[in-house]
Amino acid sequence: MQLSVVTLFPEMFAAITDWGISGRAVKQGLVSLDFYNPRDYTTDKHRTVDDKPFGGGPGMLMKTEPLIAAIHAAKCGSNKQEQENKRDTKVIYLSPQGRHVTNQDIVDLASLESLALVCGRYQGIDNRVIESEIDEELSLGDFVISGGELAAMALIDAIIRFQPGALGD
Repeated sequence: MQLSVVTLFPEMFAAITDWGISGRAVKQGLVSLDFYNPRDYTTDKHRTVDDKPFGGGPGMLMKTEPLIAAIHAAKCGSNKQEQENKRDTKVIYLSPQGRHVTNQDIVDLASLESLALVCGRYQGIDNRVIESEIDEELSLGDFVISGGELAAMALIDAIIRFQPGALGD
């Protein structure tokens, strides 16, 4: 299974790539995990990834252009062979507004060949990005955390447990 994560903080994911059942699954090649940082797709010298909401209002949103570029890269893959084969990737945005994740969702996601998880920050992402790039919004529950990374880690850990050979039995 190919898992791609769009995140401003890829370093956070060492907790699941280096340790425990998920770390073993990654090291054994049962799951391939790639990270796409929107900062790598900015064009200004400050690598700006936050922007004011298009319709006005308080707070900041993730900047649309670099976020869309990172999502497209996550969908296409990180190596030339993956890009040529253009895999069918489901894109999920982890958001408190999303539908609550169930165990059946995890089973269904674990059966996919390719999945991209978008981790929001600030006040979230522009609705235009959700409408054009996101297949589904999911939530861990009715609470707010600092960003989508912790939710993505929980989802990845649960998905890995359903990969053949991940639990060793």
